[in-house]
Amino acid sequence: MSVRLVLSDVDGTLVTQEKVLTERSIAAVQKLHAAGIRFAITSGRPPRGMAMLVEPLALSTPIAAFNGGMVVEPDMSVVAERAIPPELVPEIVSLLERFRLDVWLYRGADWLVRDLDAPHVAREAFTVQFQPTLVESFDGESDGVAKIVGVSDDHDAVERASGAAHDTFGDHVSAARSQPYYADVTHPDANKGHVVQFLSAKYRIPEEQIATVGDMPNDVLMFARSGLSIAMGQSGREVQRAARRVTASNDEDGFAQAVERFVLGERS
Repeated sequence: MSVRLVLSDVDGTLVTQEKVLTERSIAAVQKLHAAGIRFAITSGRPPRGMAMLVEPLALSTPIAAFNGGMVVEPDMSVVAERAIPPELVPEIVSLLERFRLDVWLYRGADWLVRDLDAPHVAREAFTVQFQPTLVESFDGESDGVAKIVGVSDDHDAVERASGAAHDTFGDHVSAARSQPYYADVTHPDANKGHVVQFLSAKYRIPEEQIATVGDMPNDVLMFARSGLSIAMGQSGREVQRAARRVTASNDEDGFAQAVERFVLGERS
C-alpha cells in the first residue's frame, strides 16, 4: 500500500547528533508535501522544544510532544494532554533516584530541575531552546506532570531504571528510553504507538499507510502500528530488528535517505 503519512522522531532521527536540521532533510519533507503525503513529528521533547521546526518544515499537522503526552497545533495551542496520575509522581521520582538518576519534571510549559549543573541540563536547554526552572524539591509539584525523566551517563542504570518503572507501575505509566541517557516516564497512553493511532483517526488514514522513522526503544511502539517502519543506522539491535527497513545514521542524512528511497521510491 502507498504511504500517505510519515511520522518521524526528532532527536537521533530528523536532526543530527549536533541537533542540526540539514538542508537535505528539509528538502525531503518538501518532497513529501509536493507528493501529497502528510508529515508529522513526535518526540520526548516539550512542545516549545519543537517550535523551531515548524517553519522550516512547513508543518501543518499536530505535534506530539512528551512522546504523545501533549499534542499541540503548530501554533502551540493544546489539542490534548495526558498527565501522570499525581499520586504516582513521588513514587516514580523515588524509584529513579534509587538507580542514582537525576530527575526532571515537565509540567505544562515548565521544565523543573533541582540542580542546574546536573548532567545534560545545559545540553537539553540548548536543544529545546529554553531554560529550566530551578526548584528546591518536587514536593507539591505532582499535579499536571506530563513527563518524568531520569538522567544519567550510566546507560545501564538508565536501562534498568526504565525497566523497573515499567515493571513496578505496570499499566499505570509508559516507561522507555528516549536517549541512552534518558528514561522517560509518561501517562500510559502517552506513547508513540498512540500517536500513530491518533493521526490515523484524525486523517482517516489506515495505519498500514503510515510510515514511521525512529532510532530508540520508545519508537518501537510506533513501528508496530505502522505499515512501514524505518530504523536509523545508528540505532541499537533491538530497534533495528523491530523495523522493516534500516537507513543510514542521522549524521549521514539517514532520514532524508529513508524518505527518498523507501517512501518516494527514488533511485540513488
